[in-house]
Amino acid sequence: MEITIPGLSATPPQPLSFAPSMVVRSFLLEREDGNLLIYSASTVEMEQERLQDRGGVSRQYLNHHHEASPSCDWVAKTFDAPLHCHEHDQAEVSQACNVNEMFLERHTAGRDFEVIPTPGHTRGATAFLWDSGRQHCLFTGDTIFLRGKSEWVAAVLPSSDRDAYIESLELIRDLDFDVLVPWVADAGEASYALTGRDGARRRIDTILERIRGGENA
Repeated sequence: MEITIPGLSATPPQPLSFAPSMVVRSFLLEREDGNLLIYSASTVEMEQERLQDRGGVSRQYLNHHHEASPSCDWVAKTFDAPLHCHEHDQAEVSQACNVNEMFLERHTAGRDFEVIPTPGHTRGATAFLWDSGRQHCLFTGDTIFLRGKSEWVAAVLPSSDRDAYIESLELIRDLDFDVLVPWVADAGEASYALTGRDGARRRIDTILERIRGGENA
């Protein structure tokens, strides 16, 4: 597994079938309260030994239903790690894998992990904020992802709710985080972006300007 920052590791990149120039990953958060796996990628099945060496997986979380795949069931079976997703995406997720736990509201799970619903890209899209002890990492799924070396973009689909998306971006803009960790990034580029709060606010304001103007990214 690729170590991104202390305590955070990524699985090898998996190309998207409809856009092979872009890749997705799962991320392992190493925690005293039990390791978490964020997002889904089939390459996680290549990492069983390394995951076990790092303490396994206690729970897995999906940002939204586009991530759902049989690999979620593999993780659940291999590590006895229940799959969590938002209630509003549960029906779609269940078409690909088994959902063990659902949530609806913003809440904390342990001392260092916060679950923050950010609907828009899908009804159940959810961000996760993790305090690693050194940095605050924000996992945004496809709500904000990386294009090229440094550009932050959105993904407003025909099925997305633009107004809800805008409200979620406004919420994210006010969060305090140092590292953006999306599900999607360009192949060959970094899987995360380091940022200060002011820099993050400027980048998100730029996205908001485009989305409010009718653009989709």
